[in-house]
Amino acid sequence: MNDTIVRHVAGRSVEAAGADGDPQWRYVYGGVAKPYIHPLCTPAGVPITGFQPHSHPWHRGVWFTIKYVNGENYWEEGEEAGAAGHGTQVTVAPPVLSHDAADAAVIRSDLRWTMPDRRTVVAEEVRSVAFRPVDGALALDWSVSLTAMTDLVLDRTPFTTWGGYGGMSARLTRGCRRSRMLLPDGTTSERPAGETAPWCDLAGDLDGGVRAAGGVAVFDHTGNPRHPSPWYGAAGSMNFLNAAFLFHERMRVPEGETLAFRYRILVHDGLWEVDRLQEAYDRWVAA
Repeated sequence: MNDTIVRHVAGRSVEAAGADGDPQWRYVYGGVAKPYIHPLCTPAGVPITGFQPHSHPWHRGVWFTIKYVNGENYWEEGEEAGAAGHGTQVTVAPPVLSHDAADAAVIRSDLRWTMPDRRTVVAEEVRSVAFRPVDGALALDWSVSLTAMTDLVLDRTPFTTWGGYGGMSARLTRGCRRSRMLLPDGTTSERPAGETAPWCDLAGDLDGGVRAAGGVAVFDHTGNPRHPSPWYGAAGSMNFLNAAFLFHERMRVPEGETLAFRYRILVHDGLWEVDRLQEAYDRWVAA
């Protein structure tokens, strides 16, 4: 990241651009119901994230949240959240930006998960997102330490023809065409529904040239709750990927208990196949 300029816009975002001024990524925390990363570009500079599609305007690039916490909605916003409103992830103070290595930018942030009344805090989170070049790709190492301030029930909409989602999520641009979701056993899916695996990759053709392509892989760490993760999402026009740890059942978290999650979001050019993705996953877990 030696040719990258990273700046903190206090109260709003932390963002990076190349020496030519073209954006590479932006972490937005101010003025939103939950922080997110958008835009996010591949190493070749091709934008790959989607932002507020008309059917799901609460989908913004890359984010982490849970559908229901004690029955309150932390996923949808506006009318879709229901008359009671929605929960929020409040960033307590401006995140701290540091450089743990010459090639890494790290954002550390404290958040409070508040109920729709905007006063009751149900969980406190310590979050870290590190951006670094790895394996010819851009790695976002996303860590969450979530402490229950009261007894919690973490839940989802049970899957029928849709549902089960919540957790680490990515929405890719509609410009990602002929996309496919790839699992470690080599199977591809238009719409995984709870299949478990240590990683899943969503990739396809991109604008930017005849052979332009790229994708986003989400790696689920072996120490995460309910590893290997169930996966949910959809290729094609939706281009949504979710490490859905609650897919098969809700989770109870007693007051004072802390849940810890680690993910690597690997943003790559080209269509990576199983061997290359598995090698990258193994190196990350072993580090």
